[in-house]
Amino acid sequence: MGVELTALHWIYVLFIVLIIGFMVMRRDTTFICIVGIFIIAITATGSLSTSISSIFGSFIFAITELLSTILVISIIVGMSRTLTSTGINDVMISPFTRLIKTPALAYWIIGILMMVISWFFWPSPAVALIGAVLLPVALRAGLPALGVAMAMNLFGHGIALSGDFVIQAAPKLTADAAGLPVGEVISASIPLVIVMGMVTTLTAFYLIKRDMKSGKLTSTTGVTSQTSLDANQEKEYQDRLSIKQKRFFALLIPLLFTADVVAMFMLDLQGGDATALVGGTAIFILILITLFTHKNKGLEKTTAYLIDGFQFGFKVFGPVIPIAAFFYLGDAGFQTIIGDFLPSASHGIVNDLGVALASIVPLSAQVGAVTLTVVGAITGLDGSGFSGISLAGSIANLFATAIGAGAATLTALGQIAAIWVGGGTLAPM
Repeated sequence: MGVELTALHWIYVLFIVLIIGFMVMRRDTTFICIVGIFIIAITATGSLSTSISSIFGSFIFAITELLSTILVISIIVGMSRTLTSTGINDVMISPFTRLIKTPALAYWIIGILMMVISWFFWPSPAVALIGAVLLPVALRAGLPALGVAMAMNLFGHGIALSGDFVIQAAPKLTADAAGLPVGEVISASIPLVIVMGMVTTLTAFYLIKRDMKSGKLTSTTGVTSQTSLDANQEKEYQDRLSIKQKRFFALLIPLLFTADVVAMFMLDLQGGDATALVGGTAIFILILITLFTHKNKGLEKTTAYLIDGFQFGFKVFGPVIPIAAFFYLGDAGFQTIIGDFLPSASHGIVNDLGVALASIVPLSAQVGAVTLTVVGAITGLDGSGFSGISLAGSIANLFATAIGAGAATLTALGQIAAIWVGGGTLAPM
């Protein structure tokens, strides 16, 4: 028998509806999440000062939960800046340029390479790492620039980011909101990512070939001349390393990250442990390359690259923190942030709502799957991909409680729908 629903439960439902409504209208949800946290807190405690403090406390809780994810992405972005500025990325990618002989090879090689690099470097830095090197090669092979962009987005911001098997930023957000271990969400997402990836990449390849055959797309379509404001500075840094030194680092970096993957399997590292291993390796690479390249100024440049990475990390997760703060109230975060104000029989707001929903509405796995797909797609409409996946995880928990099974699969489905829509493949970031 489920716990009796209180005003707190209905307020939580109301703000979920409001958040979804704001996302449908493509409006920012930060304000509505903060208001939701305040109203839930003041309803529970009756104290104005405690309720105001709960807003800040919820942000602290969310940042604490997400800190390892923010840190690893920031560090990896900082590391990728060192590879780009020193020209090591050119050497890392150059062996693949010899394989690109036809438009078809260009599409699949660039896509698969983008996917693999995005697993370790995050898609946005991966674009910078391989785009400038492989775009001219693909154009010479006859693949239009739009085809290159489609391949990089579908394989990077789509397949790699929606699964996020190595850095595990996306599955951590959804798993925390759903109250599940990260490993369960990752395992459940694998077949979904494979199906989504095959359907989208094969369809895109067919459309590109069709438009090339009809003449709608050519190798010059969408090509513009672009110069970098930092070109002279980057050339200066690239000249500081000899080609042998660049080759050494170009070989060392993949070997180190491959060793990380092997260690994850052999030592059964998941979640925070896996993230820490990748992050520590990225810090080691960043420091090594920066000190080797900049010599006496290496200490200062190390800090500069880290600052650059942190700016990127908090820019990405800035919109996520208020939303995550609200949805953490639906589970374990309520007692930590606000206190012990739920009924004694309660198992958390979301679990209580799931039990109540199951007793009122006959639910099925099919209804849950459609609902999570729609909710995930709606949360991605703001162009972030990450800002709303906590909502997807929370609703997946609600439906799984009502159905009695499938929590990990529904969570992974909502995550994939949100990121494919909002991560850069449909709605622009």
